[in-house]
Amino acid sequence: MLKIEEIEATIESLSDDEYARLREWFYERDWKKWDRQIEVDSESGNLDFLIKEAIDEKKQGNLKEL
Repeated sequence: MLKIEEIEATIESLSDDEYARLREWFYERDWKKWDRQIEVDSESGNLDFLIKEAIDEKKQGNLKEL
């Protein structure tokens, strides 16, 4: 496996198009990880407090129409 310094040097040598593709790959990878974490948190009930907050705000009339 490559050392971080070798990976950094390889990234530095990429063309603009290759770098853009790598950056997009990282974005997509991060978003997929984020989506998976949100799904796990939702299924486990870790986000239930958000539902409660929204219901409470609605009862108090603090929500704005979209």
